[in-house]
Amino acid sequence: MRFWLGLLAMAAQAADVTGIVLDASTREPIGKALIQNLSSATQTVSGPNGRFVLPLTAVPAQLQASCTGYRPFKLMLTAAGELEILLTPDTLRQSDQVTVSAGPFALEAQNALSLAGMELRNLASVLSDDPLRAVQGLPGVNGNDDFQSQISLRGASPHRIGIFLDGVLLHTPFHTLRADPTSASLTVISSDLLERAELHSSAPPAQFADRTVGAVDLWLREGDRKKFTGRASASASNASVLLEGPLAAGRGSWLVSARKSYLQYIINTTSDEPSIAFGFSDVQGRVNYDLTKRHNVSLTGILGRSGLDRSGAEASVGINSYFKSGYTFALAKAGSRWTAGRLLMQSNAAWIRERFENVNRARDPLAGGFYNEWVGNSDNHWQWHENASISFGVNLRRMRDDGYLDRRTTAAPFVQRIDQYGGTGLRGGVHAVQHWQGFQGKLHLRAGGRVDRHSVNQVSAASPAASVSLYVTPATQLNANWGTYVQYPELNQSYSRFGRLSLLAERAIQTQLSLEQRLGERTRVRVTAYDRADRDLILRPLQEPRLLNGRIYGGNLLTPYQNSLRGYARGVQFLVQRRSANGFTGWGSYTYNAARVREGVTGIHYNADFDQRHLVNLFLSYRLRPTVNVSGRWTYGSGFPVRAFAEGSGPYLLSAGRNRIRLPQYHRLDVRANKTFVKKGWHVTLFVEVINVYNRDNARYNEVLGIDTRTRVIRLGFEQMFPIIPSAGVALEW
Repeated sequence: MRFWLGLLAMAAQAADVTGIVLDASTREPIGKALIQNLSSATQTVSGPNGRFVLPLTAVPAQLQASCTGYRPFKLMLTAAGELEILLTPDTLRQSDQVTVSAGPFALEAQNALSLAGMELRNLASVLSDDPLRAVQGLPGVNGNDDFQSQISLRGASPHRIGIFLDGVLLHTPFHTLRADPTSASLTVISSDLLERAELHSSAPPAQFADRTVGAVDLWLREGDRKKFTGRASASASNASVLLEGPLAAGRGSWLVSARKSYLQYIINTTSDEPSIAFGFSDVQGRVNYDLTKRHNVSLTGILGRSGLDRSGAEASVGINSYFKSGYTFALAKAGSRWTAGRLLMQSNAAWIRERFENVNRARDPLAGGFYNEWVGNSDNHWQWHENASISFGVNLRRMRDDGYLDRRTTAAPFVQRIDQYGGTGLRGGVHAVQHWQGFQGKLHLRAGGRVDRHSVNQVSAASPAASVSLYVTPATQLNANWGTYVQYPELNQSYSRFGRLSLLAERAIQTQLSLEQRLGERTRVRVTAYDRADRDLILRPLQEPRLLNGRIYGGNLLTPYQNSLRGYARGVQFLVQRRSANGFTGWGSYTYNAARVREGVTGIHYNADFDQRHLVNLFLSYRLRPTVNVSGRWTYGSGFPVRAFAEGSGPYLLSAGRNRIRLPQYHRLDVRANKTFVKKGWHVTLFVEVINVYNRDNARYNEVLGIDTRTRVIRLGFEQMFPIIPSAGVALEW
């Protein structure tokens, strides 16, 4: 009898464990996942259907499942059997609660595009770790300036696209050289803190106030509620550390991240030329806590500091050139999310502060400013009927902006005050949108809008909007959107010596029609046609030099701001996208856009400053092995207009028309590979990236350098952008 019991025990010890590996957010089976028995050093790889068989020599045994782009998952196995392993994307927190969506595109708002997981991390770049650089790779985004994180959409300038953090509009969330529109910039928010980024290219929802074109909504994630974890990384330009963990036995979580740039030190020690070194550092943190099962509160803080230091270049820097600068960005935000039956209430209170100062080589101030803002908003949703709901909320912003711009001279009075502004403003608004669905969910209607008012110009504005979604078949969806949008003048425009308090708000009317066809659950094709009519855009007409009535006009630096510009943007966009935990994931898109404006004072027509007729965005990612992922991004764009009254092909001549010259076409290929080494309790990921693989000479335009009044030759300032740049980084996670 003892002999047979011994054989049964040996058989139990030698049994196999079988199971399936799934994506925790979509429940898609994950192939090429590595499953290891840490107790005996045996391992296996899941098949295309996510299933695996792992031999066991004894129980209990500690198992670990891992896959690049996902958090490793560990469990203690006490008996052989069937397992279901859920892997969480590494940009999301690991949780015992799993929300299953209707597919990889289900979390996106109507007509929006989102980035999360490996897409967000790979596109953010080893060189900069910038979530807005990742957004630049999305379909329809004009991100053809290697040095800047700002984006343009459909012929519109970056100042008309809102950057929102959990629903709060950010003023200038960039490490940058303020008062210099041509300077480089980097987003002050680390991609390590983001759950996802969502882009509304056109006709954004009503809660995104005070922008007339589009919105980028950045969603912060929570920390790990199960255990203390960390991530430390270093690349060719910066280093960062991220720590997170649980609070109050899992009722809450915390996370903190810090970044430091050291590229400026590398430039200063390796360059033979007078260096222009720009550096930054920032720290960011977030705390979440469940007051009850239905009420969650959060606290978020961001503090960033950046600056320019051209030490050692005194001899080559002019008296009115920025020699050193400092810029500080600070944000504190409290959030609340409360559910009561069918009512969801989300509220934020935030404080934003910005301060900058730029000096010349003699340390004399050239520009400086201080911006302060208090924000309170809410965005609520009430499902008052089985087939009907209403979204409603309020937004209030209390702002103050003070600043100056000086020019130094070699003769008395030695300082010329170019501009000065200072004042406060209160902007408030309410929004409400009624949602209704019928015909068994095949038809969705939305109607509502916003009402806003600004204390400076005392203008109240109503912005109605409506949309229709029709599921022609379960796989075919037709969307139609229409809306009006309002953007009030910035305080530094209204209170400028060139401005006035009566400046009107800029306005836009947007119409968009899209047809989306699903090809299976994980692939879609979308065709979008759009039209945007702009009016009351703010401009300083007659400021720039030009030919006027056949004579050279040198420009008027004292010309005031006016609502003198109106125009349109219209075009079509084609998108093919696949999102999957297996095989290829990514997208390919082509956008045709035509944007024209008319200046009311002079009556001239010209292509908009950010008019780009042809744009192609490609991104592909593929997991070769459980621990190896490769990706590539290619962007092509026809040249932006050169923002000057110039014509010809060189030498350029002063002209009566604006934006007649275009930059050469822009295109750039970036490739990246990630290799993860998984160990017990920690893992290391190596990143290798090559920017501008074929060393394309892309250029950008800066400013007019001078005009020869005798020959009409105008000198234009161009700057070469990134050459081929290999880069590498390493990340340690535990």
